[in-house]
Amino acid sequence: MKFKILLILLISVLVNANISAQTNDTIVNNQDDTDLLNELSDNSEVQLLPKKFLFTQKIFWGQKGLMRNFKAFELTPENRTKELKIRSYFFKAHQTLGMLTSAGMIAQGIVGWKLYNGNNQLKDLHEGLATGVNIAYFTTTSLALFAPPKIVPEHKGYSSIKIHRALAIIHLSSMIATNVLSFYLEDNPNLRPYHRAAAFTAFGSFLAAEIIIKF
Repeated sequence: MKFKILLILLISVLVNANISAQTNDTIVNNQDDTDLLNELSDNSEVQLLPKKFLFTQKIFWGQKGLMRNFKAFELTPENRTKELKIRSYFFKAHQTLGMLTSAGMIAQGIVGWKLYNGNNQLKDLHEGLATGVNIAYFTTTSLALFAPPKIVPEHKGYSSIKIHRALAIIHLSSMIATNVLSFYLEDNPNLRPYHRAAAFTAFGSFLAAEIIIKF
């Protein structure tokens, strides 16, 4: 009963956080960029790319990125407008998949808890959930890492986006640790506490990252 109540509360929080985040993220990431692009035709000094952005974005969307080899993505004001729309789609998918990933993590945690308490019949279910969570998680992460960059640079000082990214480092590291430790559990049961701690850290920081983005 306690698990069911906790599950309902957490899903409710995730749904509300996701709805708020979708609205705020679209405005924060694209409104200033769109306004700036509208001025580009009259001001050639405005840069089409920010001075600093993720190296994973530079691979595809940098000045000499892979996507620049296609005429449809040559570095022009018109094409950057298209890229901002693609960025918006990427982040909407990122947020939706993030919610599904969190729900999967909750289910996996409940099954894992029962498995640790001796219910070995749930092993296949736990492994199946782990596969689904990994696919959803790393797809969610990839959508953020490889989205086209914005134009307006980040504001200095505190922002929910910066905290969101800091938490992303924690849950990405924890997810990798959780997966690595899972390969050694069967032959090394003494690693269970570390595997459990890594999984809880991944879930906690992932959930916090989803919630903080709405502020």
